[in-house]
Amino acid sequence: MKPMKKSLFFLILPLAVVIGLVFTNCEIKSKTKPSQKQLAVAKKKDPIAEKKKWEASPDGIMYKKWEDSPEGKKVSASYDKISKNIEAFSDMEAVVTSVTFQRENASPSGPKWLIVKIGDEDYMMQFVTEEFEQLKSLKVNDKIIVKSRSAGCSPNHPYLIISSDYIAKDNKVLYKRDLSKNNGC
Repeated sequence: MKPMKKSLFFLILPLAVVIGLVFTNCEIKSKTKPSQKQLAVAKKKDPIAEKKKWEASPDGIMYKKWEDSPEGKKVSASYDKISKNIEAFSDMEAVVTSVTFQRENASPSGPKWLIVKIGDEDYMMQFVTEEFEQLKSLKVNDKIIVKSRSAGCSPNHPYLIISSDYIAKDNKVLYKRDLSKNNGC
């Protein structure tokens, strides 16, 4: 019986060693392979280089010209007037100047625009049709409270575009962006 146990032992021992080496090797490989997250970060391009590349493109050149134009400077100055309110997400008193604005050559089923005057400057707020339905009670010259988290500009728009995050009239909330949708955007 003892010789059989010894031979069985000598057969199983090398098998156990090989299996152990295989598992160890797999574990080492998985630790040394870059993760998907590491690969995604490595694939990201240098943002400064990307910006310079875009600025040299026809769109970038056109944007730069617009930015230096009187219209672009006016939009930039209008941002300066409300930037503190945007950073603090604080109330801004506004007057509705248009509920029917539509850009030239725009599709009738495209975004809806609310134009408001804050201080002495006009601003645009964009909505999809379903969101705009919540604002159908608004009329020109209505006084509202607006809160915004961000703003943007485009050579295709005559005014600074402020995000439509919160709109109230007579202490009644008419619109509040649901940040749980679109990853908080």
